[in-house]
Amino acid sequence: MSAPLVLPAAEPGDFTAGSVYFIGNATTLIRYGGFTILTDPAFLHAGDHVHLGHGMYARREVEPACGVADLPPLDFIVLSHHHGDHFDDVAAEQLDKNVPIVTTEHAVGLLSEQGFTQGYALDTWQCQTVTKGGDEVRVSAMPAKHDPDPVAGMLPPTMGSMLDFSRSGERSFRIYISGDTLLHDRLYDIPQRYPGIDLALVHAGGTTLLGTVVTMTGEQAVRAVEIVDPRTAVPIHYNDFSVFRSGLEDIKQAAASSSSSAEFHYLDHGETYHFRPR
Repeated sequence: MSAPLVLPAAEPGDFTAGSVYFIGNATTLIRYGGFTILTDPAFLHAGDHVHLGHGMYARREVEPACGVADLPPLDFIVLSHHHGDHFDDVAAEQLDKNVPIVTTEHAVGLLSEQGFTQGYALDTWQCQTVTKGGDEVRVSAMPAKHDPDPVAGMLPPTMGSMLDFSRSGERSFRIYISGDTLLHDRLYDIPQRYPGIDLALVHAGGTTLLGTVVTMTGEQAVRAVEIVDPRTAVPIHYNDFSVFRSGLEDIKQAAASSSSSAEFHYLDHGETYHFRPR
């Protein structure tokens, strides 16, 4: 574990209720325990194109629910990987260059080149603690696999995340964010190491590059929920870009016949999911 990131102490955070605001793609705003956390910031407008590397492009199909200027003050950002549809040119230009960003080592290097000064790099199972007085959120990097053959090596390394919120050392709520990943054996390690997941934000979409699926389809995303076993699952990253081949209806259909005990909750852009601890 690296040294804690200590934020200025404020009034004790509210641990009785929290929220996830769905901006679009993998971009969400999580508010709980006095912390305000942005995930995978992408704010290009519908119709804009993003470069995915190696001559690959994608068109944004859905307008994000808000812009950078509409965001509240952020405590930090959790970034699954540095790719054009997860950290785009708008984010690079408009976000505060001093906002802390917890992400992969690869992403920290690229963020530094873009002028961001507070990158915190994690490898799988490593964690970064962020504190505000007696309130704390611990961000742990979860295993993720994003680049099967024949596109192996063409995509940046990625990570999932586990967010553990606590006050005075007592955990109150646990959020799993899958990041861009496919089904893989290391997902089974997650509920062994981190049981009792309260909420899972699961990336789906069936992103297809060069004829190869590189993120989970709706059916695979539901299977991932069965594996990590959260109390509630909210699918995201499912219809925003032209390279997506598996939409929200695929997730709903798979969830309807799933063996998972999780409650699936579906968000449209601009909607908020409100949650409470057990």
